[in-house]
Amino acid sequence: MTAARRIDAHHHLWDLSARPQEWLDELEVIRRDFGPEDLCAVAGPAGVDATVLVQVLNDVDETAEFLAVAGNSDLIEGVVGWVDLTAPDVAEQLDRLRSGPGGDRLVGVRHLVQAEPDPHWLLRADVITGLRAVRDAGLAYDVLTRPHQLPAAVEAVRTVPDLVFVLDHLSKPDIAGRSLEPWATHLAALAASPNVTAKLSGLVTEAGPQWTVADFRPYVDVALEAFGPERLMIGTDWPVCLLAASYEEVLVVAEELTSGLSAAERDLVFGGTAERVYLGAK
Repeated sequence: MTAARRIDAHHHLWDLSARPQEWLDELEVIRRDFGPEDLCAVAGPAGVDATVLVQVLNDVDETAEFLAVAGNSDLIEGVVGWVDLTAPDVAEQLDRLRSGPGGDRLVGVRHLVQAEPDPHWLLRADVITGLRAVRDAGLAYDVLTRPHQLPAAVEAVRTVPDLVFVLDHLSKPDIAGRSLEPWATHLAALAASPNVTAKLSGLVTEAGPQWTVADFRPYVDVALEAFGPERLMIGTDWPVCLLAASYEEVLVVAEELTSGLSAAERDLVFGGTAERVYLGAK
């Protein structure tokens, strides 16, 4: 294991003929298939050595398909999949995924919490039980929330303190609206729990197509202050990022925003943290 590897800790794939994606209906720019060959075409020239493929739909069959894809890929080393955390058989669901093709690539679980109408969904008793099953399986849990759901996330990470949580997209702060609070306060509260790491990912789409690097700096500075480079990792959120930036542009922006860090700290953000959290136990 070497921290110098460059790891894209967050991207997606989809095949519209295999699995419809209704959420893409109004997003013509990315309403097409994106497969592993498309990923290699952009990740290779960007110097990315390994990636983590993240679920798109709350669908265990999609996760099984992603694991099979990863099992045949030299680039995709980890999959953050989906299981029904509210079901009583979370452990069995995970066992089935791990016993299938590419099952050894399963490194984490995620649910589209951002779409849940209940802001306290993460604190439901059945969800907490499910999170404990994820912990017992030795996997990480990716937290996909919006800012108003962060207080519940704070309580969840305190309730399951021995589960590694990974906050996706910094919980989607309102970059376009240039709003920092109460997001920044909630983020600091979340980071106070040492079992939480976070991804510098998905920010370009929160800023919109007319972004500048300066738009992101206040939010990344808050994240660096809260988590430190040892608990931050880079993710492109490709191909969703194509709504506002290319794969390469996302990485260039991240490089500029972390230019004040030491070489060792940048190695952590660009690979070391993801290696430890997701890939180190593989």
